[in-house]
Amino acid sequence: MTMHDVAARAGVSIKTVSNVVNGYPYIRESTRTKVEEAIAELGYHVNVSARNLRRGRTGLIGLAVPELSLPYFAELADSVIRAAEERGVTVLIEQTGAVRERELEVLTGQRRMFTDGLIYSPLALGPEDVDALGVDYPMVLLGERIFGGPADHVTMSNVEAARAATAHLLSLGRRRIAVVGAHAGESVGSAALRVQGYRAALEDAGVPFDPALVGEAGLWHRATGAETMARLLDDGVEIDAVFGLNDALALGALHTLHARRVDVPGTIAVIGFDDVEETAYSSPTLSTVHPGREQIAATAVDLLLARIDAPDVDRPFQQVVADFSIVARESTLGQGAAPQVLPR
Repeated sequence: MTMHDVAARAGVSIKTVSNVVNGYPYIRESTRTKVEEAIAELGYHVNVSARNLRRGRTGLIGLAVPELSLPYFAELADSVIRAAEERGVTVLIEQTGAVRERELEVLTGQRRMFTDGLIYSPLALGPEDVDALGVDYPMVLLGERIFGGPADHVTMSNVEAARAATAHLLSLGRRRIAVVGAHAGESVGSAALRVQGYRAALEDAGVPFDPALVGEAGLWHRATGAETMARLLDDGVEIDAVFGLNDALALGALHTLHARRVDVPGTIAVIGFDDVEETAYSSPTLSTVHPGREQIAATAVDLLLARIDAPDVDRPFQQVVADFSIVARESTLGQGAAPQVLPR
């Protein structure tokens, strides 16, 4: 079945059928109705691949993330896919494993031939790699590893959100707040920014910073969160609250506290960062930072499609910072407490 058949059945030109299937607005309603009825009667389906090739587009966009086994990136990918589907494009997902060579290969590999643009979240690259972002196709950068690159950039309020999470613990009278997930020597990246926010909140409250309360962890997994929490407890550090720099770390810390029969939040309150779905079903439910994941996904897709749709338009690169909120649950408010989205 072809567009010729539809045109013959409807008694219109092929150009008119093309205008209808491509959503051209300036068509008489009676003509549009005839064409749509002919399409339905004949069971005609648009050849999307051919249409995109004629336009010089594939209808595919890439999404490169470090690790889909981490709940945040899995849920981010889901949000990007849904935002893209609403806008009529399909997402091709690539996993880099946070390996530098793989992150560089993503920028230049053969898959770029099959996509119209890329949403890119690197973890192994840094400011010294900014020149690698000078690609000849549309790209939107996510995350905190590289700022000021030649690409639109969507990120989250790491410092202010971490500051608010710590302030929530301080508002509950906690003063010995441990951090789980710090990266020694890191000057850029989520860990450094979130520790910066943590320290700012302590300073705001007049609480001295104690390096003994900073627990380092490599990969931000549940296992490393559990190990870091155990190490802090074994070192005999006095703790009355824990800030996990992501939810996986915080959930791992919760596991260790349960195993050690430590009352949460009676003895030690716990808060995470990311508001992944699992946090609403842990025991106790986990307080966390909602970083604006849906906003990040939708904004990234819109910025990318704007570049794809108008490649010759010279516009400045944008940096968008998503809104965040603190979602307080049982791990800070107490067993049986209803979730609260706290005012900023």
